[in-house]
Amino acid sequence: MSRPGLARQSLAILGKDLALEWRNRARVVAVVLFGVLVLLLFSLAFGDKGTQVLQVTAGGCLVIALFLSSTLSLQESFRTEDHDDALEGLLLLPTEPASIFYGKALANTFFLVALAPVLIPVTTLIYQVSLGPTQVLQIAGLWLAAAAGLAAPGTLYAGLTTRLKSQDVLMPLLLFPLEVPVLLATVKAFGLVFDGDPMGQLSSWTQLIVAFDVIYWCLCGVLFRFVVEEAA
Repeated sequence: MSRPGLARQSLAILGKDLALEWRNRARVVAVVLFGVLVLLLFSLAFGDKGTQVLQVTAGGCLVIALFLSSTLSLQESFRTEDHDDALEGLLLLPTEPASIFYGKALANTFFLVALAPVLIPVTTLIYQVSLGPTQVLQIAGLWLAAAAGLAAPGTLYAGLTTRLKSQDVLMPLLLFPLEVPVLLATVKAFGLVFDGDPMGQLSSWTQLIVAFDVIYWCLCGVLFRFVVEEAA
């Protein structure tokens, strides 16, 4: 009997993670509430400066809420495999390390994308901004690209630090510097959507995010083999 290919193995890992999260939705609820709390705290910090300041900073605050929420979500992505040596069991099936990475990364991307239907309306309400249908579609596309850019290196570092007692501290320290290009490009792109794009710069920033997505997903997929060998 032939071994399933990389795509089938990755989809199996994805299905397993989604099924587990559906049975226990505590992580999703916690991450959503954390994102809403971040948006609320930023609005309180800028609120005394007037409505105009809130509207100008809405895009950046939304990106920071996604960025910080992603850290909380990604830290939990390997907790299941950490119990009873489940990761070693996956490798004995046998399963390609790359398929574990891509399945986990797709699941993490899905969780981060699922924040959008909550955090975007909350942002428009708290920061008093209005978005047209075109702007909503642009934000949705950028959100997907940003989520993918956060999920790939986040999955790699989550696997690397999953058995460390100091994961909660090390994970952000390792991840944040690597995510600076995606973070800056997403902040610029969101700001153009919220405030207008008279010079047509949105496509350039979007292409930059997508370029880093491709780099992260390819490179992290290759490097994950070494992470698994250390963790197993």
